[in-house]
Amino acid sequence: MLSLDREFLSIVMVSLSVSFASTFLSVLLAIPVGIWLATARFKGRQITITILNTSMSIPTVVIGLFLYSLLSRQGPLGGLGILFTPAAMIAGQCILAFPIIAATITGGVSNLGNKPYIAARLLGASHTRSTFLFLREAKLIVMTSALAGFGRVFSEIGVSMMLGGNIRFYTRNITTAIALETSRGEFGLGIALGIVLLTVAFLINAIAYSFRKAR
Repeated sequence: MLSLDREFLSIVMVSLSVSFASTFLSVLLAIPVGIWLATARFKGRQITITILNTSMSIPTVVIGLFLYSLLSRQGPLGGLGILFTPAAMIAGQCILAFPIIAATITGGVSNLGNKPYIAARLLGASHTRSTFLFLREAKLIVMTSALAGFGRVFSEIGVSMMLGGNIRFYTRNITTAIALETSRGEFGLGIALGIVLLTVAFLINAIAYSFRKAR
């Protein structure tokens, strides 16, 4: 780890790049869904929220198996040729992170209420401006939810193993490398990667705690 071994750096960079990309895409999808579920009133809203909350507990291997069946050569999306690539890992991690981020935003915005939006409208702001101000008030909620989603995908192994294939210098990330190295009895690299994993988890929790205090 201290010598900045090429393989060690490659593994860490794959984990970071794939996790950041999947979290970013998940946040873009989850923001409108979370705000809509928190503010709209429609028949079946509570069932939708319950399904969203339930989907947070779907095992990673189930998501991996589902996408594998779609992306394999015999699958309907096999022509895309993205199985065992970082793109497939990102797609799987998006599915994994989306319900966590959307549910967190839904709960946070529900607690926040419509007061910022209503206050802006009463002060003469346009709908667009009021919505922008509302989003500014909810930014800490979005950041906290993004951290929760990132923490989830950064430490998962099922999706990465099934969709990435654990290919050296390409799709091998921290969790799949730890599983491989420990199975071979090579604990040096596994321990170093475990330290990175724990460090990132600590930083995520520390940042999330600071956001909660700021609120």
